[in-house]
Amino acid sequence: MTGFDLTRLLAERGGERYDLHTRHLNHQLPRMLHTIGFDKVYERAEGAYFWDAEGQDYLDMLAGFGVMGLGRHHPVVRKALHDVLDAQLPDLTRFDCQPLPGLLAEKLLGHAPHLDRVFFGNSGTEAVETALKFARYATGKPRILYCTHAFHGLTTGSLSVNGEDGFRDGFAPLLPDTAVPLGDLDALARELAKGDVAALIVEPIQGKGVHEAPPGYLRAAQDLLHRHKALLIADEVQTGLGRTGDFFAYQHEDGVAPDLVCVAKALSGGYVPVGATLGKDWIFKKVYSSMDRVLVHSASFGSNAQAMAAGLAVLAVMEDEQTVAHARHTGELLRGRLAELIPKYELLHDVRGRGLMIGIEFGRPTSLGLRSRWTMLQAARKGLFAQMVVVPLLQRHRILTQVSGDHLEVIKLIPPLIIGEREVDRFVGAFTAVMDDAHGGGNLMWDFGRTLVKQAVAHR
Repeated sequence: MTGFDLTRLLAERGGERYDLHTRHLNHQLPRMLHTIGFDKVYERAEGAYFWDAEGQDYLDMLAGFGVMGLGRHHPVVRKALHDVLDAQLPDLTRFDCQPLPGLLAEKLLGHAPHLDRVFFGNSGTEAVETALKFARYATGKPRILYCTHAFHGLTTGSLSVNGEDGFRDGFAPLLPDTAVPLGDLDALARELAKGDVAALIVEPIQGKGVHEAPPGYLRAAQDLLHRHKALLIADEVQTGLGRTGDFFAYQHEDGVAPDLVCVAKALSGGYVPVGATLGKDWIFKKVYSSMDRVLVHSASFGSNAQAMAAGLAVLAVMEDEQTVAHARHTGELLRGRLAELIPKYELLHDVRGRGLMIGIEFGRPTSLGLRSRWTMLQAARKGLFAQMVVVPLLQRHRILTQVSGDHLEVIKLIPPLIIGEREVDRFVGAFTAVMDDAHGGGNLMWDFGRTLVKQAVAHR
C-alpha cells in the first residue's frame, strides 16, 4: 500500500507555497501578490469566508472569479462527491451511456426550454470553443462576431473573440473574427450584410467593466442574425446560474432565445471543472450527422461522474434554497446601498450591474487637491486608483475584491450568491471607510498609490 499522505504533505511543505510557484509555475503571480500585499496564507474556507492561521476571517467578494456560486464547501455538494466516489461507478468507459450526464442535461435544459441538447466539456473556454465550432459547422459560414471589450476565454478559438488586446498580443494569427460595439445594431447589420457571419457571441453583461447590453439589444440582434441565417450565442459562463438574479442573464429580456448557450464556473460547485454548451436540436444533428461523425467533437474528461454529480447537486441546492431569488434580493440591496454613496464621494462615479454582479466605477474628481493626485495616478497607469481601493479592502478590512480589467477604474463584485445582509453591511462599511480615507486628509492610501506608480513606471 502506498505511503502517500496528503495531510502530512501539506503540513510539511505547505509553507513553501509561494516559493514553489516562483520556481515551477507562473513566476509573475507570486511577484504580483507580494507587490500589492495580497500574499496571504489562507488555512481554510467555508461559505463566503476564508480564515488565516491566526483565525481571522476574510470576506470573499470574488468567489474564485465566479466559480464559488454556492460558496466554498457546500455540504450538499460535498456529500454528492463523497457518494459518487463511494459508488465506484464504471466512469469514462467511452463506450456506454452513464445516467448522470443525461440527468444533468435534463435539469439544465429545464431552465432553457427552447434548447434541446447539451455538450459537456471541462471549462468555460471549452464551452465557448464548442459553440464556435458548432455555429461554423451548422451555418457553413466562417466568421464569428463578438463585442468590443468581451472576454470569452484564452484558448485560441475563444481568444479570437476576446475584445482585450492585452490578452491577444503575441498570439496571432487568430481566427477571422470581427469585433462590433456592444449595443450597436448598425455595426452588426453591416457585418451581417457581408454574408459570411456564422454567429454573434455576446455576454449579456460583460465581465470586463460590468457593462450590460442595452435594453432591447439582444432581441433585436437575434432577429437580425436569424434574418441573415446566423446564430446568437449567449456566453453565460459568468452571468449564468443565478448570478444576475435570473437563472440566465439573457432571460431578463423578453423574447430572447439564443441558439447556443455556454455555462461553466458555478456549475462545478467549486470542486470539479465542468463546462456545458446548450443548443438547439438541429445544430447538434448537423454536427453529429452520422455514426461516422459520432466523435467529431468530444472531450476526454467530459461528462465524468464527479463533475456531473457536482452539477446535479448545485442545481438541487439552487432550487431548494431559492438561490436565484436570493441573489436578486441581495444584489438589489448591495447595489442600492452603494449607489447612495455617489453624492458623498466625488471619486465615485457609478454603481451598476444586476443581481450579484456589480461594477463600482471611479472617475476624475472636481476638487483641486484630489484632482492632482488622480492625475498623478492616471499619468502612470490607468486603473491604479481602483487598485488602491482593492488593496486596503483586503489589508485593513479583510475583504477580497478585484479590479474589473486592465486599465479600468472599476471594481467588480461577484461574491458567492449565498451572501446576505451581514455581508452587505460589512462590505459597505469597509468601502465607506476606504473612500473616507481617499477623500480625507489621510495619506496612507495615496502613499500606497505612489508605490503603485513606481511599479507601473518601472515595468513600462
